[in-house]
Amino acid sequence: MLATFEKAALEAGKAIIAVLREGFPIAMKADASPVTVADEEAERIILAHLSRDYPDIPIVAEESVAAGNVPDISGRSFFLVDPLDGTREFVDGRQEFTVNIAYIENGAPVAGIVYAPALGLAFSGERSRAERLEVTENFTIGARTAIAVREQLDDRLALASLRHNSPETGTFLADHAISRCTNIGSSLKFCLLAEGKADVYPRFTRTMEWDTAAGDAVLRAAGGSTVTLDGALLTYGKTGTAADFDFANPNFISWGGRKRVLEPA
Repeated sequence: MLATFEKAALEAGKAIIAVLREGFPIAMKADASPVTVADEEAERIILAHLSRDYPDIPIVAEESVAAGNVPDISGRSFFLVDPLDGTREFVDGRQEFTVNIAYIENGAPVAGIVYAPALGLAFSGERSRAERLEVTENFTIGARTAIAVREQLDDRLALASLRHNSPETGTFLADHAISRCTNIGSSLKFCLLAEGKADVYPRFTRTMEWDTAAGDAVLRAAGGSTVTLDGALLTYGKTGTAADFDFANPNFISWGGRKRVLEPA
């Protein structure tokens, strides 16, 4: 499955870079978030790969859901796709935007890829193996390196959203005696945890499942975890709840190391 993910992500990334170089118009979706032809073309490419290789597995993809195309995933494994996470970074000329593909089984992200085409980097994970992939200028894999989370240190580094920070984040950092915090956009935050370059990513503002699933899959494969505020593992495929929109995440904490609960320093 990861071979399919890699092919789809690399092809989608190549299309995104082509749009970036040529210039593009920007539209606004109903939720006031931006969308470009790069989002749409990348999603078309990814859906074509997944539908061809796994025709019986439903696909929940961000732009398709925005258009009202939502498959029935009741009791089924499924794919989650965010063709361009960090569209605002993309529009602003930053390099942190990513392509995200994940496979969800029994509510857990068991395989995923995060590809940052402008950085020439990708991260993949399946079950208990995670890798950092160097991507060449020709959009091929140049090198693979196994990665794993680092042990929790006394001097822990937190990651926070570049655009969606909150007062709760500051409270969390103080409560857990975390003095260092770096802001970064997109799903790359999960990947920095997975390769042992940071320790915790608290998120107290809205995310959707397609925003987090691929990065979470990489993180879990590298030995980390993502938990809700009550300490339970974050699950996927959340639909039909009166309290929130379908596929919306609650607040969560992603940990390097092997923490599964909120433990004070």
